[in-house]
Amino acid sequence: MITSLYQKKVISILLTIITIVVFAFILFPPIMLFLTSIKKNVDALRYPPVWIFQPIGTNYREIFNLIPFGNYLLNSFIVAMVSTFLALFIGSMAAYGLSRFQFRRSKDLSFWILSIRMTPPVASIIPIFIIMRTLKLLDTHYALIIAYFTFNIPFAVWLLRSFFREIPREIEESAMVDGCSTYNAFFRIALPLIAPGLAATGIFTFIFSWNEFLFALILTGTRAQTVPVALTGFIRETGIMWSHMAAAGVLAMAPMILFTALAQKNLVKGLTMGAIK
Repeated sequence: MITSLYQKKVISILLTIITIVVFAFILFPPIMLFLTSIKKNVDALRYPPVWIFQPIGTNYREIFNLIPFGNYLLNSFIVAMVSTFLALFIGSMAAYGLSRFQFRRSKDLSFWILSIRMTPPVASIIPIFIIMRTLKLLDTHYALIIAYFTFNIPFAVWLLRSFFREIPREIEESAMVDGCSTYNAFFRIALPLIAPGLAATGIFTFIFSWNEFLFALILTGTRAQTVPVALTGFIRETGIMWSHMAAAGVLAMAPMILFTALAQKNLVKGLTMGAIK
């Protein structure tokens, strides 16, 4: 009995140590990013790194003076929100249809949708660039929204499809018996039941759209430039402005952290939905 209690205590201590090490490993990059953002450029370039220094907050103010960083934040927010909304709206309907209705080649259609996500972005950027140039959509929000929406749709469809499959068909059938149409059963019954799944899918698609760099670099110039591309503006001929770039990186992380924190409850529910019967 004493040996068993001793083993449990040892295991508990080991798990605690492992947890602390893992969290320290995960939190080290953002902590270093924040510390660099409040350093002078001289301190940021020192090797070995300086841990005791005089913190400054002028870097955050200066990034708005050096480049129109506020406009870039707004561009990223517009593109990420609209592309996420469209991916969830259309992806949920497609996922519902694939999960509820069996038709010829339905499985082939599902895998075809997934294959779009498997396509390397670098392989599709040239055709997309030519299409956007032909449509005169270069350096506009529409170009990025269409590109992000196209790559977010397969992810949203496959993730939401699994959530819809967890809902018993009898719930919707009973609603139809009471007079609901297929559309009403979808919007009033099925969609609210997978709200946690929608939140989880929305967070992932939002993060992808917010962080995406390649399409934003190729398809935009100055008017629709997003935050990831704007960060390269701190690479100058005279050197890299590490402190200002770190400050901009902290501000770029803030909306994602806030968005995830607000939807944290639904995110956990969505990721564990269907795990327990």
